[in-house]
Amino acid sequence: MPVDAIVNPANSLGIMGGGAAGAIKRRGGDKIQHEAMSCAPIAVGAAVVTTAGRLHARAVIHAPTMEEPGLKIGVENVRRATRAALIAAAHHGFDVIAFPGLGGGGGVDPDEAARAMVDEIRALRTPKPGTIYLVDTDEDMLISFEEALRNAQQGV
Repeated sequence: MPVDAIVNPANSLGIMGGGAAGAIKRRGGDKIQHEAMSCAPIAVGAAVVTTAGRLHARAVIHAPTMEEPGLKIGVENVRRATRAALIAAAHHGFDVIAFPGLGGGGGVDPDEAARAMVDEIRALRTPKPGTIYLVDTDEDMLISFEEALRNAQQGV
């Protein structure tokens, strides 16, 4: 997608192995991971911005949900990572960002993750980012995003 930035559901070490992180690295190039790792450790609740390599984006926002790859996490880590990514996007003036589902690699239920992400996006009080695409390759996550957005719209 041609966006200003894509969010990477990262780990604190900056290692981009599987899931969305692995896909970002494969498409964008190793330089993205090298830059992220040079910023490590990145705390859960913080985010760093790197170049986007060959992606159709200006930057990648690395927002850790876990300290090390493969750890089980709670939904609060998804909230903290979402908030950190949004703050980083606003700080860098990114208007359009793509946000994959966070927390799946850490065992967070897609419905819980989607609700947490939508809650944090709705709480955003900055003019940028102005457009946020919720994206994923996992059908369950997409369905969860749709349901969370529908519920938010209805005030449920």
